[in-house]
Amino acid sequence: MKKQACFKVLALVTSAFALSFSAQAGTYSVDASHSNVEFKVRHIVSKVSGSFKDYEGSFEFDAKKPEASKVNFTIKSASINTDNEKRDGHLKSPDFFDVAKFATLKFDSKKLKSAGGDKYKLEGDLTMHGVTKPVTFDVEFTGEGNDPWGGHRAGFTASTKLNRKDFGITWNKALDTGSLLLGDEVDVSLQIEGVLKK
Repeated sequence: MKKQACFKVLALVTSAFALSFSAQAGTYSVDASHSNVEFKVRHIVSKVSGSFKDYEGSFEFDAKKPEASKVNFTIKSASINTDNEKRDGHLKSPDFFDVAKFATLKFDSKKLKSAGGDKYKLEGDLTMHGVTKPVTFDVEFTGEGNDPWGGHRAGFTASTKLNRKDFGITWNKALDTGSLLLGDEVDVSLQIEGVLKK
């Protein structure tokens, strides 16, 4: 009997949580002050990291109907930051992001598929440097809850790997060893916290 009672309590708690989140399903605005958009790329023998500081976005999410989710995200390319002013200036130049010509990076989702538990595969189109390509992010739902200001928040992490040459960013430099200064593969990671729109 004790075991059956425990199972009943567990079922009630699980149902309560599901109902609680379902009640908060809707459209969320990305809180840029509590989110991060970061990347890493190989430089000779190590990896250099950087981030974008100016971005906005929104996502629709319902844990009961994840396939109906939508994500839209826009990044200001000129907000790139690697903590090195000279390098950042080069990254903003026509050799790389050419921010004067291509002011934004945009992602528009096409499909969200369950990958088991709180993990998902997010498919969509990424436009960068004037080129649009399909990409897939590995996404994990990290939780939801109320904040002290009367709002409701949901959090996600997302990651993917891109080949910068696919987007026409091809600049590189040959080294005396015969290898290249920069790698082509870029690791992209996002920590996203959204606030439910009222």
